[in-house]
Amino acid sequence: MAPHAADSYPFHNAATERDWPCCLSLAPVLHTTKRKKATNPRQLLRIGIVLVVAFAGFGGWHQRHLIQSELHRFTLPQTPTQPEGSVRFAVIGDYGSGSHHQKQVAQMIESWKPDFITTVGDNNYPIGEAETIDHNIGRFFHAYIYPYKGGYGPGATTNRFFPVPGHRDWDSPDGLQPYLDYFSLPGNERYYEVVRGSVHFFMLDTDEREPDGTTPTSVQGQWLEQSLRNSTAPWKLVFAHHAPYTSHAVPDVEYMRWPFKAWGVHAVLSGFYHVYERLSIDGLPYFVNGTGGLWVSDFGEIDPNSQTRYREDFGAMIVDATETTIVFRYVNRTGVIVDTLVLTKN
Repeated sequence: MAPHAADSYPFHNAATERDWPCCLSLAPVLHTTKRKKATNPRQLLRIGIVLVVAFAGFGGWHQRHLIQSELHRFTLPQTPTQPEGSVRFAVIGDYGSGSHHQKQVAQMIESWKPDFITTVGDNNYPIGEAETIDHNIGRFFHAYIYPYKGGYGPGATTNRFFPVPGHRDWDSPDGLQPYLDYFSLPGNERYYEVVRGSVHFFMLDTDEREPDGTTPTSVQGQWLEQSLRNSTAPWKLVFAHHAPYTSHAVPDVEYMRWPFKAWGVHAVLSGFYHVYERLSIDGLPYFVNGTGGLWVSDFGEIDPNSQTRYREDFGAMIVDATETTIVFRYVNRTGVIVDTLVLTKN
């Protein structure tokens, strides 16, 4: 398999065609899903102004997308109420493009008011360089990052942004160094663990350039097995850029088929493929969530274990977890809940 094949598809799909610069896309505004009503007079005035500007023909493609983003902010549907005593987090993957698609996904995530944000890699396109990292990440998520060293505003007082590296983050002339310099993460920062509420997060580096290896018997693999064995958290989640299973047109990343279920994992979340898919492998949920803002690509032969597939638009996941229940939702950028999975403990 070509190492970059999953994000080498032409920029052509249903999600991007409706954003083509020939016209202002109002799909998020006209969607039939129940919306929040803008009752604040200042909000109504602001929407009125941008509509007048848009239809008066001012500005080009860039300006129209800025206007669309302002409209998008006010037309997202109500977020499901966060359960009492739960931890809420977002999951975004293959997102770091700096595009208006990424901006709209980021606006949706902000509307959820998550306790923190996680990623499944490819945080900084096109090749993970220091010159692009703040534009692609900090511009949208600086309020979650600590310590924040960029130029887009104040950062968080404690870190609330937990990424994993993707192959694009490794592609810079300096390897993963721009990523390591930008974030302050636990452990060796390439792979690490963190506990928030009822969830124990195991954040892996699945790129084959990882010096501690990417096999179950590697240094990283042995670390994961032992850490899972030591964990007493109700929910144990693995985050990994390369997806072990998929129905994508590019083949699965088979070297990441580790014995996650035998080690006590409750779900595996990954990216790499620019689609959304949920699979069940021997009863263990595997999520592919790679629609965060670069482009959306195609499915190929459908894996018989595939439960849900979606490639029509960009989006992200919102997860609510209590001691006894964890709810995974995938939501597209217009706020439509596309898929929901609920796991419960007796």
